[in-house]
Amino acid sequence: MDSFPYLYQINASQGGLPKLPLAEAWVSVNGIRSDGHRNKVLHGGPDRAICVYSFELIEALRQEGHTIFPGASGENFTIIGLNWADIQPGVHMRIGEDVRIACTSFCEPCRRNAQWFHNGDYSRMDQRRHPGWSRLYARVLSEGQVRQGDRIWVENLSKEKLA
Repeated sequence: MDSFPYLYQINASQGGLPKLPLAEAWVSVNGIRSDGHRNKVLHGGPDRAICVYSFELIEALRQEGHTIFPGASGENFTIIGLNWADIQPGVHMRIGEDVRIACTSFCEPCRRNAQWFHNGDYSRMDQRRHPGWSRLYARVLSEGQVRQGDRIWVENLSKEKLA
């Protein structure tokens, strides 16, 4: 399974952190069916339906001594096997057979993530301060079922294709 990018973990909660692992989930234009948000002004909505993050970045943060783990930072999809520096707003991904998402924006780091970082410095995930270390929000382009281990295809990376 590790020869191609795949969905390492699906995460959801009724609101708040951490989001807990699910073996599978239905993904609609509003996000994961069983997922909720405490703050609906800052989280959720069509352009922030899904939050994605890199397993490799979580592991690198753990190597720095932070206690973050998959789902801790509020991501719905923890993805393994992608060059995260290539994943930017505008990139489209297909997950499993049916689900397609479009990355829309970098996530602002939430103060509730302070619990996972040395001295509460959750700015370690801030795109402006540490480019390439942020989670991303995504819009759901095509609904469907996802399962842990589903393969991921990145459908466009070049800036020319995004214009």
